[in-house]
Amino acid sequence: MSDNNFSDFTKNYVSLNQNGEISRFAGGDDFWSLSAEKLNAIGENWLITEFYFVEDWQTWEMHPHGEEIVYLLSGSMDLILERDGISEKIELRGKGLVIIPEETWHTAKVFEPSNMLVITLGKETKVKEV
Repeated sequence: MSDNNFSDFTKNYVSLNQNGEISRFAGGDDFWSLSAEKLNAIGENWLITEFYFVEDWQTWEMHPHGEEIVYLLSGSMDLILERDGISEKIELRGKGLVIIPEETWHTAKVFEPSNMLVITLGKETKVKEV
């Protein structure tokens, strides 16, 4: 595959910096096994990824430095958002777009296999168990 051909966002993640430059990273476990220092450096930029879910998320996450775009490409799930002790359930069926506010904890309940495109600033993302 050439550097300009991104055939699968689940296998190759893309980072877009503020100058419009694009970097590609091996996705999946290769990406998430990078050091915290390297992940935070990548998190300074917009990370574009696709995930395939067949079960509920096992963690909550929160992004302290920006909103997150979540676009369900196919499937069925509920996103659960929590901020300041207030919970909100957003049903996504087939396709749907959600903008998750900065500093909002979120997780998902998956009802059928789902593909999701995510665009986020990942710097200092916080994660906790469900």
